[in-house]
Amino acid sequence: MNTTPTRGAGFQGQVVVIAGAATGIGSSAAQLLSSLGAFVVALDVDRKKLEDSVAALKDRGVGALALHCDCTDQASVSTAIEQAVAARGHVDVLLNCVGITGITGVPAHDVPVDDFDRVVAVNLRSAFLLSQSVLPGMLARSYGRILHVSSIAGKEGNPGMVSYSASKAGLIGMVKSMAKDYATSGITINALAPAVILTPLVEAMPAAQVALNTSKIPMGRLGTLDEVSDLIAWIVSPQASFTTGFTFDLSGGRATY
Repeated sequence: MNTTPTRGAGFQGQVVVIAGAATGIGSSAAQLLSSLGAFVVALDVDRKKLEDSVAALKDRGVGALALHCDCTDQASVSTAIEQAVAARGHVDVLLNCVGITGITGVPAHDVPVDDFDRVVAVNLRSAFLLSQSVLPGMLARSYGRILHVSSIAGKEGNPGMVSYSASKAGLIGMVKSMAKDYATSGITINALAPAVILTPLVEAMPAAQVALNTSKIPMGRLGTLDEVSDLIAWIVSPQASFTTGFTFDLSGGRATY
């Protein structure tokens, strides 16, 4: 039986794995995609926030499953995807929202190497592991949507954020390469590069760093979670079938390339 999602059907019957689903962009996207018919498998390393986020989804009467996962650990990722497939049969969409900033506001020579390594592990290694885990199943069904949330920092490089900028640039490079590997398979692999979005990640950054980054946005404001989620919903839909390897801009005019 052909279970490939079709145009015009929304996300009915689709299984969407969202990594980093406990807060911020991941949580917002989970709310929207589940309201459009998707069954959300939510992954996060923060067990309490993850359970609270999924409980809120279930309170709205939508299908969701919470799976604790350290996305930097290969065994943890493999187990989580295996559990998702065991519970729902397949994975249609992978949305990766995992990310940390690491130490900010300091020049590169003052950044501890262990902080750099930690940021790269969370922001880049996890993206590779998650993609690698879902791709075999997507190949078997000749359908899949993979979207990694990168950052404007990965396109332009933010001062005082060398670890974050480098990891997000690496993520964009990985997406470009990986998309070409699977371009004829029915699987699209893209990235999304937001500028400053009002999320817990941004709220935890020094105010001066946020002000500096916001000052570069021609629209003169932060982006909203609703704006991010609406764009995500289109990128991972069946309708978005002729774009792969692309980094979508969501920067209020800061990046126009």
